[in-house]
Amino acid sequence: MKYHPDRNKDAEGTAGKKFKEAKEAYEVLKDSEKRATYDRFGHDGLRTGSGGRGGFSHEGFGDMFGDVFGDIFGGGRRGTGPQVFRGADLGFELTLDLEKAVSGETVEIDVPTQISCDSCNGSGARKGTVPKTCSTCAGVGQVRMQQGFFSVQQTCPACKGVGTVIAERCDKCHGRGRIRKIRTLSVKVPPGVDDGDRIRLSGEGEAGRNGGPPGDLYVELQVNKHKIFERDGANLACEIPVSFATATLGGEVELPTLNGYVSLKIPAGTQSGKIFRLRGKGVTTVRDPRKGDLFAQISVETPINLTTEQKVMLEKFERALQEGGDKHSPRADSWLDTVKRFFEHIT
Repeated sequence: MKYHPDRNKDAEGTAGKKFKEAKEAYEVLKDSEKRATYDRFGHDGLRTGSGGRGGFSHEGFGDMFGDVFGDIFGGGRRGTGPQVFRGADLGFELTLDLEKAVSGETVEIDVPTQISCDSCNGSGARKGTVPKTCSTCAGVGQVRMQQGFFSVQQTCPACKGVGTVIAERCDKCHGRGRIRKIRTLSVKVPPGVDDGDRIRLSGEGEAGRNGGPPGDLYVELQVNKHKIFERDGANLACEIPVSFATATLGGEVELPTLNGYVSLKIPAGTQSGKIFRLRGKGVTTVRDPRKGDLFAQISVETPINLTTEQKVMLEKFERALQEGGDKHSPRADSWLDTVKRFFEHIT
């Protein structure tokens, strides 16, 4: 623009030479053969070979900048012809129980979508008629707007880029070329999926327009909360209630897993909150076939609804524990010592 002859009086002088250089550079850049010659032999190779172009053409300005700005604004020589529109992508939320998410399965889902109208085959025209070529853009789908030195292409306002107009609309789709329908699709859920995982079904989205390809369907998975287990990737965690006597004397309890029960040995003197790790009793993920672990946290139950006899026995038992001192309740005594030191410090 700076050296264009329309803006410079010395078109045959410095400005003309500068513009000529710019035009020649563009001619080399847009031609793969000329660009290859320049890369190998430099500017001299262009002069001696067939790629060199002598002379300055004022008319070439329109072609040069038309190509450049046509590419930028979506038009240009490469952009001629009716526009096609890809169908929209769709999203669907699929909720699964933990067991099915871990094992994987095939699920059928009903997806509302837009499909090509079977009455007009997606043309939008009434049966027995065909769309007519748009008179505004002559079927190209774009119109060229001249703004000073620039020539910019934009979507035809009459046909919205389709290149055709419908004189008589289809009775079924009312000229849209698509109709709304509930489609039943089978979704194969791989083993080990988790919350937020997505499955892409290519081409199962909305139908395209004017011959465009369909969109995709993205199935986002949500896993229901389990009544027993909490999941963290490949690991599972649960809380297991243990009686006061079992925690004190030791014993065995039946621990549930997703594949049945296993026996868990409880050592004597087990405290509430103790966590046991069972290796390989967790689950797999879609990214790792190895099973994680199961973490079982002990919760010692406090007896309730005691009879009078049971209360008397428990009181007698408590007095016996107190006579034994801290050897029976080491945590309680250490906690009391900590509290005592705390208050001595603040006073």
